[in-house]
Amino acid sequence: MAKYGEGDKRWIVEERPDGTNVHNWHWAETNCLEWSRNLFTNLLSDLTILDGEGNLYIKTKKVDKVDGEAYVNIRKGKIIPGYEISVSLSWEGEARDADGKSLLKVDGSIEIPYIADENADEDPEIKVTVKDEGPLGRRLKEAFVSKGKPIVLEKVRVYVQSMAKGGPAKEELEVKKHSTNKSSSSPAAAAAASYAAQTKKDTSKKGFKSISLTEKFHCRPKDLYDILMDENRWKGFTHSNAKISKEVGGQFSLFDGSVTGTNQELQEGKLIIQKWRFGSWADGIHSTVRLTFDEPEPGVTIVKLIQIDIPEEDRYGNSTVVENTERGWRDLIFHKIRALFGFGV
Repeated sequence: MAKYGEGDKRWIVEERPDGTNVHNWHWAETNCLEWSRNLFTNLLSDLTILDGEGNLYIKTKKVDKVDGEAYVNIRKGKIIPGYEISVSLSWEGEARDADGKSLLKVDGSIEIPYIADENADEDPEIKVTVKDEGPLGRRLKEAFVSKGKPIVLEKVRVYVQSMAKGGPAKEELEVKKHSTNKSSSSPAAAAAASYAAQTKKDTSKKGFKSISLTEKFHCRPKDLYDILMDENRWKGFTHSNAKISKEVGGQFSLFDGSVTGTNQELQEGKLIIQKWRFGSWADGIHSTVRLTFDEPEPGVTIVKLIQIDIPEEDRYGNSTVVENTERGWRDLIFHKIRALFGFGV
């Protein structure tokens, strides 16, 4: 037995004035339910299932509910996920004739009643229903079951794999690890890296790409966040009309209506996640924009932009959508903000 005061140096929480859980040796639990809701919303909303095949058009609409419990425990640096959750979302479909005339539009629902860590190596049950049980309604439902269920299951696997890697606790692990090693990595950078990893599979689908930008400003994170969420300031640096809701679930319209979308998640001075689309994109296509703000030193803000699910072509066949989107963020937004508000590097 070791003498008093000469025990295992990993057990040093009580001896530290700040009580730091060094190397995550002691038990730590992170509640992941809200994080799970946000991830499922990003993974399952606005998915195109069929786009004209067999004159059928089907897509998911939105995630209506994520219930249950989800958490990650960390002990001796080991990740132990636990979750038992149910997911509900809606979908819509349309059948058209050979001339493109609409024959029937339907709404339906998708229930995933049990996603659990104990069945992590098995695909969960998926229940698909449709409100119209006529011949065309049943045809649309059967098409969703055939084509849509594999897509939904793939998204569920992304969630399961993310939880196995630590979910939001992984970000904390990375931040602590880099902090211990005196790395320059920041919480916002770790969060952005985690998000990029989670969505890597999602952004690789055919016909869509993603962009990533990192910009530096001489201001506080809240200053930049306030500018991006204030319609009057948008009008100032873009010289165009803008309407911006500052609430989660609220809508926005930018550049005289050329860009529209919805706020998915907002954390003042830290995070903006939005569904984002250009009017020139095909109907039903939305990208996801994630902006994280970090302050590595007082008065210096690093903003990290990741935008996924950008279509390679617009409705008119133009193939410069991705390049134009990246250039627009850099030249028409970030550079204009620096010039007008004096946040130059």
